[in-house]
Amino acid sequence: MQEYGTVISTIDSPTTRKFSFVVGKNARVRRGQFVEIAVDDGKLIGRIGDIRKTNRYFINPESVNNVEKNVGMSEAYPTWEWEYLVADVVSLGVYTGKSFQDADFPPSPGDSVREPEKDMLQKFFGFDPDGIDVGSIKHHDVAVSLNMTRLLQKHLAILAMSGAGKSYLTGLILEELLDRQPEKGQIGIVVIDTHGEYAAFSQDKSYSGRSRVFYTSEMQIGLPNLSGGQIAEFTSLNLVQTRELSKYMSRMKGMFSITDIMDAVEEDKKANIKTKEVLLSALESLRKLGIFSSSDYPPLDEICQAGRLTVVDMSDTINLKKKQIVVSYLAKKLFDARRHGIVSPFLLVVEEAHQFAPERTSRERALSKGILQTIAREGRKFHSSLCLISQRPVHLSTTILSQCNSNIILRITNPYDLKHIQESSEGISKDVVDHISSLQVGNALIVGEAVNFPLFVRIRRRKGKESSAGMPLEKAAIEYMNKVRGKVKDAKAFA
Repeated sequence: MQEYGTVISTIDSPTTRKFSFVVGKNARVRRGQFVEIAVDDGKLIGRIGDIRKTNRYFINPESVNNVEKNVGMSEAYPTWEWEYLVADVVSLGVYTGKSFQDADFPPSPGDSVREPEKDMLQKFFGFDPDGIDVGSIKHHDVAVSLNMTRLLQKHLAILAMSGAGKSYLTGLILEELLDRQPEKGQIGIVVIDTHGEYAAFSQDKSYSGRSRVFYTSEMQIGLPNLSGGQIAEFTSLNLVQTRELSKYMSRMKGMFSITDIMDAVEEDKKANIKTKEVLLSALESLRKLGIFSSSDYPPLDEICQAGRLTVVDMSDTINLKKKQIVVSYLAKKLFDARRHGIVSPFLLVVEEAHQFAPERTSRERALSKGILQTIAREGRKFHSSLCLISQRPVHLSTTILSQCNSNIILRITNPYDLKHIQESSEGISKDVVDHISSLQVGNALIVGEAVNFPLFVRIRRRKGKESSAGMPLEKAAIEYMNKVRGKVKDAKAFA
């Protein structure tokens, strides 16, 4: 193991929570790196929170100024002999040989600080050899393989600003789930894809046989499967109006459409005029959405299958209400089916989650929020998992976000988003939050149930085909121009 340096005594350390050490001349350390110290209880593991340089000759500004006016510090004194690094470390825990526990006694000044062994880091963070491989520990050649149950069963949130790599990371996790062998446990995967970023799975020869894409424009909600109360949730009907709607629907036989219900309302001569007008207006607004029919499409057994991926591509739809209704119905249908053992355990991935479960808005503008909250609260008991992806966590329901016991956070710079994350996620200290805003693309923080301690990770390269939706602007412009030139050339050849 490489020796990093020696613990020193400062005004406020070492303590059970932190310590500092002088970095050895030949040692190479970086912020975020992990270190180890042999203590009485076992081996203490810490994370370098910051590194600073010091030099005794440059401590007094008045002296430096006076010397620099004459001959210069480097000429007057051997300043190079007194420059050294000090690393400040956050204590994470102690490995006793059997388990990990909080550090309840500080290391001693003079203790040797060294690089932890690979197997120690694997045990310390709780990695699983058969888990989901997302990359490696930053500054250490140790694979980060996360146990599927710990990562997903109590829900996952992937949070980052636009362009930081949320969709890339999500695609990587989907690849890992699709590549799992049946004997290691497979689940059904359903992705609510707002920008068409995951349709590439159906075009990739490695995954096309296990992936299917449905567009919002082709999806249908079967009215006979809905109650009057469920339809009322998609409108602004009051209790009396909902009761009247339920009465009309109960009279319908076999397969029926919204038009059939509207006809029944129109033909009812005894109904209250104002109630009829409200019902007809509400039903007409739903009919215009074009998603209600006499039966469901696709059927449930095509949506959720163990070891397979279903992508609901919403890139062809801009109507937010339509998208929320589809998500609300689909999520409820999946959850009810799972509670009754009809479908396999599943993961529901929701891109742009703040659109479907916003923090502050009226019920009419958050039609899918209720069922997502229900799954967030109760889904773990039925092996119904959520993965929420958002670039604006401050706009995402605090109730739902707090139920996501694992977070993978890429670069975020908005202070309100950072504050929201820190308040809703346990285990994120100030030095970790400060690090989030400076993360480069390809690096992330994992915190929560998935790992024993907060961990910065370098995301690995994906195996499969990436979506063209995330194509750089320059490349998109070049491809478009080549396409136009090709059409002109074909037209001239034809003429």
